[in-house]
Amino acid sequence: MEPKGIDNMNMEELIRQLLSNIGEDPDRDALQKTPQRVAKYWEYVTRGYQVDIEALLQESVCDEDYSQMILVKDIDYYSLCEHHLVPFFGKAHVAYIPDGKMIGLSKIPRIVDAFACRLQIQERLTNQIADTIQNVLKPKGVAVVVEARHLCMQMRGIEKANSMVTTSAMVGIFREQERTRKEFLDLINITRI
Repeated sequence: MEPKGIDNMNMEELIRQLLSNIGEDPDRDALQKTPQRVAKYWEYVTRGYQVDIEALLQESVCDEDYSQMILVKDIDYYSLCEHHLVPFFGKAHVAYIPDGKMIGLSKIPRIVDAFACRLQIQERLTNQIADTIQNVLKPKGVAVVVEARHLCMQMRGIEKANSMVTTSAMVGIFREQERTRKEFLDLINITRI
């Protein structure tokens, strides 16, 4: 079940309690507005729950006789790890080969943002992007590569500051034809997946 929005008053009280629990004084001058700021922050970083992604795409679907790869690469995104509630961020690369239907180019980064602005794991984020394009457009194929730096890996746990995680989802012609997959990977400058 998806959240219905943030109750800012309740969120502010939770943050006051958190501050107290870690040994801080929520009434200290520098912290007095922190609960309000954090509530607004959470409302913003989880705004993806409020987006009807399929409706967003349907409004820009058009019939077009174009059968070559359409690629939007280096899409910056920020998300929150659902295991630790800390950010992971990076770039997404999304391509599809139309089969009579296309969407506006700006919709591809919007898809990425809508899914990234939810509590996530990178693997699910990658699949959700690919599955949504596949379900709405029914193209010949979809390819998605998501690269990320996870603060849960960099700040705690294994503390590997320079680690990068890469996930991919290949559907249709990108999965079936090595040549098409290689073209996509060459265009985004990734040599192995």
